[in-house]
Amino acid sequence: MKPVIAIVGRPNVGKSTLYNRLTHTRDALVADMPGVTRDRLYGQVEYQENGYIIIDTGGLSGENAGIEASMIEQVFVAIDEADIVFFLVDAREGLTPYDQTIAGQLRTRNKPIFILVNKSEGLQNSIIEADFFSLGLGQPVAISASHGKGISGLMDEVIAAHPYPLQDEDLDNKALRLAVIGRPNVGKSTLINRMIGEERLIAFDMPGTTRDSVMVPFEKDGQRYTFIDTAGVRKRSRVKDTLEKFSVIKALQAIDLANVVILVIDARDGITDQDLTLLGMVLQSGRALVISVNKWDGLDKDVKDHIKRELERRLHFLNFAKIHFISALHGSGVGLLFETVNLAFASAMKQFQTSQLTDLLEHAVQMHQPPMVHGRRIKMIYAHQGGQNPPLIVVHGRQLDKVPDVYTRYLIKHFMKFLKLQGTPLKIQYKQSENPYAGQKKKDNRSESQLFKRRRHTRQLIKKYGGKKDKRQSSRK
Repeated sequence: MKPVIAIVGRPNVGKSTLYNRLTHTRDALVADMPGVTRDRLYGQVEYQENGYIIIDTGGLSGENAGIEASMIEQVFVAIDEADIVFFLVDAREGLTPYDQTIAGQLRTRNKPIFILVNKSEGLQNSIIEADFFSLGLGQPVAISASHGKGISGLMDEVIAAHPYPLQDEDLDNKALRLAVIGRPNVGKSTLINRMIGEERLIAFDMPGTTRDSVMVPFEKDGQRYTFIDTAGVRKRSRVKDTLEKFSVIKALQAIDLANVVILVIDARDGITDQDLTLLGMVLQSGRALVISVNKWDGLDKDVKDHIKRELERRLHFLNFAKIHFISALHGSGVGLLFETVNLAFASAMKQFQTSQLTDLLEHAVQMHQPPMVHGRRIKMIYAHQGGQNPPLIVVHGRQLDKVPDVYTRYLIKHFMKFLKLQGTPLKIQYKQSENPYAGQKKKDNRSESQLFKRRRHTRQLIKKYGGKKDKRQSSRK
């Protein structure tokens, strides 16, 4: 298995900056204030055809109460998981008593440790390294995570001690990416912990516990998943803190990154305007969707019936998404989510033949013709698939720029029904086809046999898909 590297240290020494530098991403939030990272954040490092898993952790501040205690527990779980520890210290602040305390705790773990003296740009390496040599954890390495100084030399040392050449399977990412979104304190982290059967994320009864979009790899029944736990999204008028604004942005980016999105709703609050805003963002992105109504346990029947009526009334536009009523804390209903997620993902990634889509388009037109525009009927000729996740159907024809929205919604409903898509939206794109006979006198050169074949094809479509031909359609002569 790939070696695992854990980055640990006091708050604000540059752990997340180093994580971003090594993973070539901006997955970890970086701000000039302590306590930004709270959960374990997993990433991939590739350097000179070697690969590693790296974990960013929260800062060890010495506090042992409330959420700080949970953060400390997460850090030491990461250390236990790791094969290598990057212990970050601050060159500009020098050696502190708490650096010495952390060093003492690391020595008991019996792990290979690299002391990384960060923020060393502009300073003499020999002097700053000597200051931390007294920790007794080997030769300190001067680096600058923000400027990239010393990073290549560091990774050369790691590869020399722990080589892991990349294999083909390491480059093939087939994991189903699953983003869990919702308002603050609705139980997103608790749900992920319940689904994977491990206390991987901090679940604390306080809004805003999760600030980053945290990646959590997991495998079940041969299917690989990557859970994305996101920060709770509040109304913009309530987002005052600069750091929280970045959290909201990363939560929205997680929607675009995901294959399937689980929206978690608090049953005790019902469906709120902010929930509807999040649903609109999911629809705009085109991602497959599963809705989980959490904290369902303990509610009486009248309250449950009222919530179901409200969901049906306010979420009528999401008839493709399945709703689960669950308790993430106690586990009731959570096991059924995997089946729905897998079905939604399979629907989002389906592939269709052009002949199948064209037949369905012709059937839809026969059932209800497009409207007339300036005395001419909108013409739809054929359809083909233009993309996946969400499924995209490209319709070719003439005057398609004048197709009304109501007819587009009819086509979407028609394709969704006969393609048996569940859990994913479907998009239709129109592509204008030029009429090669524009300006010429209309002339029907079709033979009787061609007209007969056309009528027979129409009867076959109606027999296959059901329904009756639109009575407004005039018969061919």
